[in-house]
Amino acid sequence: MIWTLILCCLVNVDRMDPKRTSTSATPAMSQATIRQLVADSVAAALEAQAANMENTDNTNRNTRPRETHAARKCTFKEFMSFQPFYFNGTEGAVGLIRWFERAKSVFSRSNCIKDCKVKFFTGTLIEDALSWWNSYAKPIGIDEADKIAWTELKRLLINKYCPRTEVRKMEDDFYNLVVKGNDLKTYARRFQELATLCLNMVPNNEKLMEVFIGGLPQSIEGTVTASKPQTLEEVINIAQRLLNQVLKHGSVQGTNDHKRNFNDRRNTTNNVNNYPNNCDNNNYLNDHNNHYH
Repeated sequence: MIWTLILCCLVNVDRMDPKRTSTSATPAMSQATIRQLVADSVAAALEAQAANMENTDNTNRNTRPRETHAARKCTFKEFMSFQPFYFNGTEGAVGLIRWFERAKSVFSRSNCIKDCKVKFFTGTLIEDALSWWNSYAKPIGIDEADKIAWTELKRLLINKYCPRTEVRKMEDDFYNLVVKGNDLKTYARRFQELATLCLNMVPNNEKLMEVFIGGLPQSIEGTVTASKPQTLEEVINIAQRLLNQVLKHGSVQGTNDHKRNFNDRRNTTNNVNNYPNNCDNNNYLNDHNNHYH
């Protein structure tokens, strides 16, 4: 529509001859004057069109505020409808793992925004755990306490409610964890449980994938690494497909049933992705001692 208006204006310019004689007392307009009038008209038309488009856009946006508001956040009541687990502080490391896992599930299914995560999940602490949280929050105020990062809350809970002997045992289990036979599902589930609490052993996503791959059967380990996965989920899916192919052609060979070193083969040429080695196998337990005490 706007281009039609411009075209009409330009055509009218060509039709208006400033040199023709006129019997009118009004002097003929010059070509420059005519073009200026056309330019002013086009500018006004463009401005009107832009305003109209903005109004239309605002109208369209105004039809979506309810949907946007619904996705913004949920109330605590709505959050609780997803049935998060309660934690009282006596369940030990396994209970804390379950609480973390349930929290992750609830967070992904609800509209709980990041700023409300700690606030809502600490609402599921009861008895001793609630007393501990109140003690932590009192010096700084509950509003400031609710602003801490979710990862920081996890660290605080691990320090408080995972006995050092139990954590040490889980670290040993994690260190020796490998696929038994062809049971990748059990390995993946246990790996993720231990990774939740053994934070220093897998401090980032790359180390997490590296350690997981190190526990796979040797018949598929190199191929999984060469595929350059980006997430642990990709690693698990690739490993499962490869394992299924291996099983079609016979039994799984070269299972990693030996004690793993978190810093061994990842430094060789087999480390296609050049994953960093952030944990010194000889020092990580000492690091844990400093971390937890």
